[in-house]
Amino acid sequence: MASSSAAAAPRRRAGSPAPSPTGPATDVHPVLRRTTAPPAALDLLVQAHAGLDEAAVLDAPNERYATAHLAALRTAAAVLAARGRPETNRRRREKIRSAWEVLPEIAPELTEWSALFASGAGRRARAEAGIPGAATSRDADDLLRDVAMFLRLVERLLVLQPVLPQSRGDRTV
Repeated sequence: MASSSAAAAPRRRAGSPAPSPTGPATDVHPVLRRTTAPPAALDLLVQAHAGLDEAAVLDAPNERYATAHLAALRTAAAVLAARGRPETNRRRREKIRSAWEVLPEIAPELTEWSALFASGAGRRARAEAGIPGAATSRDADDLLRDVAMFLRLVERLLVLQPVLPQSRGDRTV
């Protein structure tokens, strides 16, 4: 007959690590957590915020629109800096593509945002060229709101801080 201590010991599968003599690890968490974005991406997010703040105080609709669109582009660039990989296909490398074309491949969840901002690229070019009426006040205000929302969304995607697991003694049931 087995002793009571042997009967109380948990069964271990062959090839699995031996249990720790000090008990279960308290810092192991089975859920993958996001890490913060690389410094280049964080810098682009800071620049996007600054651009959005600058756009908000500009009077001329063309300037407001162009500056806000540039903030959206910097936000997209932050996603590409965090998630992007160099092109391996030589043919694709030779063709220059806009951030709005690449973004849906890198972050499919941002496809609709990419389409929205890609559709405003021509207007931004006209606004930057100083063409009168390229962007109305309403266009600029709508874009400011859209860029602010896009920026908040991207920040949640890239800069989400990991949540440390609670120790067993801290949990409330």
